[in-house]
Amino acid sequence: MKLSLIKVVNGCRLGKIKNVGKAGDRTMDIPGCLLYTRTGSAPHLTHHTLHNIHGVPAMAQLTLSSLAEHHEVLAEYKEGVGKFIGMPESLLYCSLHDPVNPCPTGYVTNKTVSVWGVGGRVEMTASKFMEIQQVLQPDWFQCLSDGEASCAEASSIKRARKSVDRSLLFLDNCLRLQEKSEVLQKSVIIGAIEGGDVMEERLRSARETAKRPVGGFLLDGFQGNSMTLETGLHLLSSVIAELPEDKPRLICGVSRPDEVLECIERGVDLFESFFPYQVTERGCALTFSFDYQLNPEETLLQQNGTLEEIEYLDPAQKMKASVCTQEMTSFEINLKEKKYQEDFDPLVTGCCCYSCKNHTRAYIHHLLITNELLASVLLMMHNFEHYFGFFQSIREALKNEKLAQLKELILRQAS
Repeated sequence: MKLSLIKVVNGCRLGKIKNVGKAGDRTMDIPGCLLYTRTGSAPHLTHHTLHNIHGVPAMAQLTLSSLAEHHEVLAEYKEGVGKFIGMPESLLYCSLHDPVNPCPTGYVTNKTVSVWGVGGRVEMTASKFMEIQQVLQPDWFQCLSDGEASCAEASSIKRARKSVDRSLLFLDNCLRLQEKSEVLQKSVIIGAIEGGDVMEERLRSARETAKRPVGGFLLDGFQGNSMTLETGLHLLSSVIAELPEDKPRLICGVSRPDEVLECIERGVDLFESFFPYQVTERGCALTFSFDYQLNPEETLLQQNGTLEEIEYLDPAQKMKASVCTQEMTSFEINLKEKKYQEDFDPLVTGCCCYSCKNHTRAYIHHLLITNELLASVLLMMHNFEHYFGFFQSIREALKNEKLAQLKELILRQAS
């Protein structure tokens, strides 16, 4: 595996990760994202419908929390999880946890880390973890680590130091076990950078992990509720400055468009794509614009009235709108609202996804109100394609040195 940088602009990295996969014949673009899956499947979609989406990432994200309890079945199958789930052609990255369903805290010890699946808690030593990875046979996998130091109830310096010590010990054990495994010789271990919000421990974690023969780095814990955005971004900049230039940097728990751009400016390469799934589960559609070549005012006017309604309300009305939409962001519209009952426009004017080319807001509103399963299918297809298009726009903006214009456009739409 080789990371080839085409351009670095104010810390933002544009390039390709070459020779990826067990055969060494695949390429990934950076900045980019992974395909979010649940138990190995894109949410709400069959493989046929997934192939109708443009720009699907080369690498899919599997979560150990959803697969660990099935490892005995997969061990009997013997051909790896890729073929088992019907995605033998996909590159696979196995993360410890599902970013949408965080695990309960307080279950990490010096020797074990726990993940939680449908059947409950699965406790894993380094040996058991590596046995499961041998069964799954992913292309990349996140190493076992203690990522609980960023939780609000466990953010002391002592706890941060312990998370780094444990994670490094897990990493050393996993690397040693990988050397003994023929099956995992071509798999890449991604080392996790831990340490909560304690700068000294974060830097120690980064420096020590970089000394090990890992294939890349996972920036873990930056989504913690106890960490302010300013603190997180400052830590991120400092940690990335300690990492080598020739290996990819992934981040977990960050997926909103505005947050993605902040992280890219600090040198992050790869992101998870769970945000479109969360939007779909709310019965919403992504409508934010990422066409940085248009005048920002013109772009917002093309958003069919949705964003301007929130953007230009007075503060009291804006707060009321925010309460009504609960977890909604300003990057989406809620198709359950009655105003879409007779709206025969596509979800986004000019969008080339299957849903926008064949259906209207009114039809998807009807599907949502009548609890039809097709609603989630159509929304997921649109939201994935819109989100993947956003990353394509980021790469084009970097290539054309227009990232500042894209960021201005995104921030104007953020709330």
